[in-house]
Amino acid sequence: MIDPQEEHQNEDLFEHHHIIADPKQAILRVDKFLMDRLPNVTRTKIQSGIKDGFVKVNGELVKPNYKVHPGDSIHIYLSEPPRDEDVVPEDIPLNIVYEDKYLLIVNKPAGMVVHPAYQNWSGTLVNALAFHFQNLPEMEGNEGRPGLVHRIDKDTSGLLVIAKTEAAMTGLARQFFDHSIERTYYALVWGEPEPAKGTIDVFVGRSLKDRRITTAFPEGDFGKNAVTHYETVKQLRYVTLLKCNLETGRTHQIRAHMKYIGHPLFNDATYGGDTILKGTVFTKYKQFVHNCFKMIPRQALHAKTLGFIHPITKEPMRFDSELPEDFTQVLEKWENYVNHYDEEQ
Repeated sequence: MIDPQEEHQNEDLFEHHHIIADPKQAILRVDKFLMDRLPNVTRTKIQSGIKDGFVKVNGELVKPNYKVHPGDSIHIYLSEPPRDEDVVPEDIPLNIVYEDKYLLIVNKPAGMVVHPAYQNWSGTLVNALAFHFQNLPEMEGNEGRPGLVHRIDKDTSGLLVIAKTEAAMTGLARQFFDHSIERTYYALVWGEPEPAKGTIDVFVGRSLKDRRITTAFPEGDFGKNAVTHYETVKQLRYVTLLKCNLETGRTHQIRAHMKYIGHPLFNDATYGGDTILKGTVFTKYKQFVHNCFKMIPRQALHAKTLGFIHPITKEPMRFDSELPEDFTQVLEKWENYVNHYDEEQ
Protein backbone atom coordinates (compact mmCIF):
# COMPACT_ATOMS: atom_id res chain seq x y z
CA MET A 1 0.00 0.00 0.00
CA ILE A 2 1.22 3.52 -0.77
CA ASP A 3 2.48 5.61 2.10
CA PRO A 4 -0.17 8.21 2.96
CA GLN A 5 2.42 10.98 2.84
CA GLU A 6 3.10 10.01 -0.82
CA GLU A 7 -0.54 9.30 -1.66
CA HIS A 8 -1.52 12.74 -0.39
CA GLN A 9 1.67 14.62 -1.21
CA ASN A 10 -0.25 17.82 -2.01
CA GLU A 11 -1.87 18.02 1.39
CA ASP A 12 -0.78 17.60 4.97
CA LEU A 13 -2.21 14.85 7.10
CA PHE A 14 -3.28 15.47 10.67
CA GLU A 15 -3.68 12.92 13.42
CA HIS A 16 -7.24 12.85 14.72
CA HIS A 17 -7.26 9.73 16.87
CA HIS A 18 -4.72 7.60 18.67
CA ILE A 19 -6.14 4.41 20.14
CA ILE A 20 -4.24 1.77 22.08
CA ALA A 21 -5.97 -1.61 22.12
CA ASP A 22 -6.78 -2.87 25.61
CA PRO A 23 -4.52 -5.63 27.03
CA LYS A 24 -7.58 -7.89 27.07
CA GLN A 25 -8.71 -6.93 23.57
CA ALA A 26 -10.02 -9.90 21.57
CA ILE A 27 -8.49 -10.47 18.14
CA LEU A 28 -10.66 -8.37 15.81
CA ARG A 29 -10.50 -6.95 12.29
CA VAL A 30 -9.30 -3.35 12.37
CA ASP A 31 -12.37 -2.06 10.48
CA LYS A 32 -14.71 -3.65 13.01
CA PHE A 33 -12.50 -2.46 15.87
CA LEU A 34 -12.72 1.14 14.64
CA MET A 35 -16.49 0.95 14.11
CA ASP A 36 -16.95 0.62 17.86
CA ARG A 37 -14.71 3.60 18.54
CA LEU A 38 -15.80 5.93 15.75
CA PRO A 39 -19.59 5.71 16.22
CA ASN A 40 -20.57 8.33 13.63
CA VAL A 41 -18.57 6.76 10.79
CA THR A 42 -19.84 3.92 8.60
CA ARG A 43 -17.86 0.72 8.09
CA THR A 44 -17.61 1.50 4.37
CA LYS A 45 -16.00 4.86 5.11
CA ILE A 46 -13.62 3.26 7.60
CA GLN A 47 -12.59 0.64 5.03
CA SER A 48 -12.05 3.35 2.40
CA GLY A 49 -9.93 5.32 4.84
CA ILE A 50 -7.79 2.28 5.57
CA LYS A 51 -7.32 1.56 1.86
CA ASP A 52 -6.46 5.20 1.19
CA GLY A 53 -3.71 5.14 3.80
CA PHE A 54 -5.30 7.15 6.59
CA VAL A 55 -4.83 4.44 9.23
CA LYS A 56 -1.60 3.10 10.69
CA VAL A 57 -1.15 0.32 13.22
CA ASN A 58 2.14 0.32 15.14
CA GLY A 59 3.46 2.82 12.60
CA GLU A 60 2.65 0.65 9.57
CA LEU A 61 -0.09 0.84 6.94
CA VAL A 62 -2.55 -2.06 7.07
CA LYS A 63 -5.45 -3.57 5.14
CA PRO A 64 -9.07 -3.60 6.39
CA ASN A 65 -8.75 -7.28 7.35
CA TYR A 66 -5.74 -6.68 9.62
CA LYS A 67 -6.39 -8.27 13.04
CA VAL A 68 -5.99 -5.92 15.98
CA HIS A 69 -4.10 -7.46 18.91
CA PRO A 70 -3.84 -6.38 22.55
CA GLY A 71 -1.58 -3.36 22.91
CA ASP A 72 -1.70 -2.36 19.24
CA SER A 73 -1.26 1.37 18.64
CA ILE A 74 -3.71 2.70 16.02
CA HIS A 75 -3.37 6.19 14.52
CA ILE A 76 -6.12 7.74 12.35
CA TYR A 77 -5.25 10.65 10.08
CA LEU A 78 -7.36 13.14 8.10
CA SER A 79 -6.48 15.88 5.63
CA GLU A 80 -8.07 18.55 7.86
CA PRO A 81 -6.69 19.55 11.26
CA PRO A 82 -8.74 18.37 14.25
CA ARG A 83 -11.15 20.81 15.82
CA ASP A 84 -10.50 21.90 19.37
CA GLU A 85 -13.29 21.95 21.92
CA ASP A 86 -13.54 25.72 22.07
CA VAL A 87 -17.01 26.77 20.97
CA VAL A 88 -17.11 29.83 18.70
CA PRO A 89 -19.84 32.24 19.88
CA GLU A 90 -22.28 33.18 17.10
CA ASP A 91 -24.98 35.84 17.15
CA ILE A 92 -27.89 33.50 16.41
CA PRO A 93 -31.34 34.43 17.77
CA LEU A 94 -32.78 32.13 20.44
CA ASN A 95 -36.45 31.52 21.14
CA ILE A 96 -36.29 31.57 24.94
CA VAL A 97 -39.54 30.39 26.52
CA TYR A 98 -38.41 30.80 30.14
CA GLU A 99 -35.31 31.96 31.99
CA ASP A 100 -34.15 32.42 35.57
CA LYS A 101 -30.75 32.52 37.31
CA TYR A 102 -30.32 28.76 37.05
CA LEU A 103 -31.76 27.54 33.77
CA LEU A 104 -33.59 28.43 30.60
CA ILE A 105 -36.03 26.73 28.25
CA VAL A 106 -35.38 27.10 24.52
CA ASN A 107 -37.75 26.25 21.67
CA LYS A 108 -35.39 24.95 18.98
CA PRO A 109 -36.44 25.27 15.34
CA ALA A 110 -36.17 22.34 12.95
CA GLY A 111 -32.92 22.42 10.99
CA MET A 112 -30.75 23.65 13.86
CA VAL A 113 -28.10 21.23 15.11
CA VAL A 114 -27.85 21.21 18.91
CA HIS A 115 -24.06 21.07 19.29
CA PRO A 116 -20.98 21.31 17.03
CA ALA A 117 -19.87 18.03 15.48
CA TYR A 118 -18.47 16.65 12.25
CA GLN A 119 -19.86 18.59 9.24
CA ASN A 120 -21.74 20.95 11.60
CA TRP A 121 -19.12 23.09 13.32
CA SER A 122 -21.12 26.31 13.24
CA GLY A 123 -24.69 27.56 13.36
CA THR A 124 -25.61 25.27 16.25
CA LEU A 125 -27.63 25.92 19.38
CA VAL A 126 -24.44 25.71 21.45
CA ASN A 127 -22.77 28.37 19.28
CA ALA A 128 -25.78 30.60 19.97
CA LEU A 129 -25.70 29.86 23.72
CA ALA A 130 -22.00 30.73 23.85
CA PHE A 131 -22.81 34.16 22.39
CA HIS A 132 -25.75 34.96 24.65
CA PHE A 133 -24.45 33.46 27.92
CA GLN A 134 -21.07 33.38 29.64
CA ASN A 135 -19.52 30.53 31.61
CA LEU A 136 -22.22 27.90 31.10
CA PRO A 137 -21.33 24.65 32.87
CA GLU A 138 -20.33 21.45 31.08
CA MET A 139 -21.20 17.91 32.08
CA GLU A 140 -18.30 15.55 32.66
CA GLY A 141 -17.60 13.69 29.43
CA ASN A 142 -19.61 16.27 27.48
CA GLU A 143 -16.87 18.84 26.93
CA GLY A 144 -17.50 21.43 24.25
CA ARG A 145 -21.25 21.38 24.89
CA PRO A 146 -21.83 24.06 27.53
CA GLY A 147 -25.25 24.13 29.16
CA LEU A 148 -26.49 20.95 27.53
CA VAL A 149 -28.24 18.35 29.66
CA HIS A 150 -30.02 16.61 26.76
CA ARG A 151 -30.52 17.12 23.05
CA ILE A 152 -32.97 16.61 20.20
CA ASP A 153 -32.27 15.81 16.56
CA LYS A 154 -31.39 18.47 14.00
CA ASP A 155 -34.69 18.16 12.15
CA THR A 156 -36.83 17.74 15.26
CA SER A 157 -38.28 20.97 16.64
CA GLY A 158 -39.19 21.74 20.22
CA LEU A 159 -38.24 22.35 23.83
CA LEU A 160 -34.84 21.93 25.47
CA VAL A 161 -33.77 22.80 29.02
CA ILE A 162 -30.36 24.47 29.38
CA ALA A 163 -28.44 24.62 32.69
CA LYS A 164 -26.82 27.93 33.64
CA THR A 165 -25.07 26.76 36.82
CA GLU A 166 -23.24 23.64 37.96
CA ALA A 167 -25.87 22.96 40.62
CA ALA A 168 -28.70 23.21 38.08
CA MET A 169 -26.87 20.91 35.68
CA THR A 170 -26.29 18.30 38.39
CA GLY A 171 -29.93 18.41 39.50
CA LEU A 172 -31.33 18.20 35.98
CA ALA A 173 -28.92 15.45 34.96
CA ARG A 174 -30.07 13.40 37.96
CA GLN A 175 -33.71 13.70 36.85
CA PHE A 176 -32.85 12.61 33.32
CA PHE A 177 -30.90 9.67 34.74
CA ASP A 178 -33.86 8.74 36.96
CA HIS A 179 -36.29 9.05 34.00
CA SER A 180 -38.42 11.45 36.05
CA ILE A 181 -38.44 14.19 33.39
CA GLU A 182 -41.74 14.55 31.49
CA ARG A 183 -41.03 14.64 27.77
CA THR A 184 -43.97 14.65 25.40
CA TYR A 185 -43.54 14.67 21.63
CA TYR A 186 -46.11 14.98 18.87
CA ALA A 187 -45.41 12.73 15.90
CA LEU A 188 -47.19 12.28 12.59
CA VAL A 189 -46.77 8.65 11.53
CA TRP A 190 -47.79 6.53 8.57
CA GLY A 191 -50.81 4.28 9.09
CA GLU A 192 -52.89 3.65 12.17
CA PRO A 193 -51.08 2.04 15.12
CA GLU A 194 -52.95 -0.80 16.81
CA PRO A 195 -53.74 -0.55 19.61
CA ALA A 196 -54.45 3.18 19.47
CA LYS A 197 -52.73 3.58 22.83
CA GLY A 198 -49.81 1.47 23.99
CA THR A 199 -46.22 1.10 25.12
CA ILE A 200 -43.20 0.10 23.05
CA ASP A 201 -40.64 -1.54 25.34
CA VAL A 202 -37.87 -2.64 22.98
CA PHE A 203 -34.10 -2.24 23.17
CA VAL A 204 -32.56 0.18 20.68
CA GLY A 205 -28.96 0.87 19.69
CA ARG A 206 -26.74 1.83 16.81
CA SER A 207 -27.31 -0.33 13.75
CA LEU A 208 -24.64 -2.95 13.23
CA LYS A 209 -24.72 -2.12 9.51
CA ASP A 210 -24.92 1.68 9.61
CA ARG A 211 -23.74 3.42 12.78
CA ARG A 212 -25.65 6.59 11.91
CA ILE A 213 -28.96 4.81 12.38
CA THR A 214 -30.64 3.54 15.53
CA THR A 215 -32.34 0.18 15.23
CA ALA A 216 -34.54 -1.99 17.42
CA PHE A 217 -33.17 -5.14 19.03
CA PRO A 218 -36.30 -6.99 20.24
CA GLU A 219 -34.22 -9.86 21.64
CA GLY A 220 -32.35 -7.44 23.86
CA ASP A 221 -29.01 -8.81 22.69
CA PHE A 222 -27.70 -5.37 21.70
CA GLY A 223 -28.46 -1.76 22.55
CA LYS A 224 -30.12 -0.35 25.65
CA ASN A 225 -33.56 -0.56 27.18
CA ALA A 226 -35.93 1.97 25.61
CA VAL A 227 -39.56 2.68 26.51
CA THR A 228 -42.00 4.87 24.56
CA HIS A 229 -45.63 5.38 25.61
CA TYR A 230 -47.92 6.57 22.81
CA GLU A 231 -51.57 7.39 22.24
CA THR A 232 -53.55 8.51 19.22
CA VAL A 233 -54.48 12.19 19.11
CA LYS A 234 -56.08 12.22 15.67
CA GLN A 235 -56.52 9.60 12.97
CA LEU A 236 -56.25 11.06 9.45
CA ARG A 237 -57.04 8.02 7.30
CA TYR A 238 -53.55 7.15 6.05
CA VAL A 239 -51.55 8.95 8.74
CA THR A 240 -52.01 9.39 12.48
CA LEU A 241 -51.05 12.14 14.89
CA LEU A 242 -49.57 10.56 18.03
CA LYS A 243 -48.61 11.85 21.43
CA CYS A 244 -45.44 10.08 22.60
CA ASN A 245 -44.08 10.16 26.12
CA LEU A 246 -40.48 9.12 26.62
CA GLU A 247 -39.69 7.02 29.65
CA THR A 248 -36.10 6.70 28.43
CA GLY A 249 -34.24 9.05 26.11
CA ARG A 250 -32.18 7.08 23.63
CA THR A 251 -30.84 8.50 20.38
CA HIS A 252 -33.60 8.52 17.71
CA GLN A 253 -35.80 6.53 20.13
CA ILE A 254 -39.22 7.55 18.80
CA ARG A 255 -38.08 7.33 15.19
CA ALA A 256 -36.63 3.83 15.66
CA HIS A 257 -39.55 2.57 17.74
CA MET A 258 -42.12 3.77 15.23
CA LYS A 259 -40.26 2.12 12.38
CA TYR A 260 -40.09 -1.08 14.44
CA ILE A 261 -43.89 -1.24 14.87
CA GLY A 262 -44.39 -0.53 11.16
CA HIS A 263 -45.40 3.15 11.41
CA PRO A 264 -42.41 5.34 10.46
CA LEU A 265 -42.62 9.07 11.00
CA PHE A 266 -44.03 11.02 8.08
CA ASN A 267 -41.21 12.18 5.77
CA ASP A 268 -38.47 10.64 7.93
CA ALA A 269 -35.91 9.89 5.23
CA THR A 270 -33.56 8.05 7.59
CA TYR A 271 -36.21 5.56 8.72
CA GLY A 272 -38.17 5.04 5.51
CA GLY A 273 -40.97 7.53 6.05
CA ASP A 274 -40.22 9.63 2.97
CA THR A 275 -42.09 7.28 0.63
CA ILE A 276 -45.82 6.63 0.33
CA LEU A 277 -46.49 3.77 2.74
CA LYS A 278 -50.29 3.98 2.98
CA GLY A 279 -53.05 5.15 0.67
CA THR A 280 -54.31 4.81 -2.86
CA VAL A 281 -52.49 4.24 -6.13
CA PHE A 282 -54.06 7.24 -7.82
CA THR A 283 -51.75 9.89 -9.28
CA LYS A 284 -53.75 12.65 -7.61
CA TYR A 285 -53.12 11.10 -4.18
CA LYS A 286 -49.42 10.64 -4.88
CA GLN A 287 -49.14 14.30 -5.86
CA PHE A 288 -50.98 15.27 -2.67
CA VAL A 289 -48.49 13.34 -0.52
CA HIS A 290 -45.47 14.78 -2.34
CA ASN A 291 -46.89 18.26 -1.77
CA CYS A 292 -47.10 17.40 1.92
CA PHE A 293 -43.47 16.28 1.88
CA LYS A 294 -42.49 19.67 0.41
CA MET A 295 -44.51 21.39 3.12
CA ILE A 296 -42.61 19.65 5.94
CA PRO A 297 -39.20 18.68 4.50
CA ARG A 298 -38.16 16.78 7.64
CA GLN A 299 -39.45 14.12 10.00
CA ALA A 300 -42.78 15.25 11.52
CA LEU A 301 -41.65 15.26 15.14
CA HIS A 302 -41.93 18.03 17.74
CA ALA A 303 -40.79 18.06 21.39
CA LYS A 304 -43.99 19.67 22.67
CA THR A 305 -43.94 19.44 26.46
CA LEU A 306 -41.17 19.41 29.05
CA GLY A 307 -41.77 18.94 32.78
CA PHE A 308 -39.40 18.59 35.72
CA ILE A 309 -38.69 19.67 39.29
CA HIS A 310 -36.67 22.88 39.42
CA PRO A 311 -33.22 21.70 40.55
CA ILE A 312 -32.78 24.64 42.96
CA THR A 313 -36.23 25.86 44.08
CA LYS A 314 -37.72 22.33 43.95
CA GLU A 315 -40.89 23.73 42.37
CA PRO A 316 -42.68 21.67 39.67
CA MET A 317 -42.03 23.22 36.24
CA ARG A 318 -43.96 22.41 33.09
CA PHE A 319 -43.68 24.02 29.69
CA ASP A 320 -45.78 23.46 26.58
CA SER A 321 -45.16 24.67 23.03
CA GLU A 322 -47.26 25.12 19.96
CA LEU A 323 -46.62 22.96 16.91
CA PRO A 324 -44.45 24.85 14.39
CA GLU A 325 -45.96 26.22 11.21
CA ASP A 326 -44.77 23.46 8.88
CA PHE A 327 -46.29 20.83 11.19
CA THR A 328 -49.66 22.60 11.55
CA GLN A 329 -49.86 23.22 7.80
CA VAL A 330 -49.33 19.56 6.93
CA LEU A 331 -51.92 18.54 9.55
CA GLU A 332 -54.46 20.96 8.05
CA LYS A 333 -53.73 19.59 4.59
CA TRP A 334 -54.40 16.02 5.77
CA GLU A 335 -57.56 17.12 7.62
CA ASN A 336 -58.85 18.80 4.47
CA TYR A 337 -58.05 15.67 2.48
CA VAL A 338 -59.96 13.45 4.91
CA ASN A 339 -62.97 15.81 5.01
CA HIS A 340 -63.08 16.01 1.22
CA TYR A 341 -62.75 12.21 0.98
CA ASP A 342 -65.64 11.68 3.41
CA GLU A 343 -67.85 14.13 1.55
CA GLU A 344 -67.39 12.16 -1.64
CA GLN A 345 -68.44 8.84 -0.04
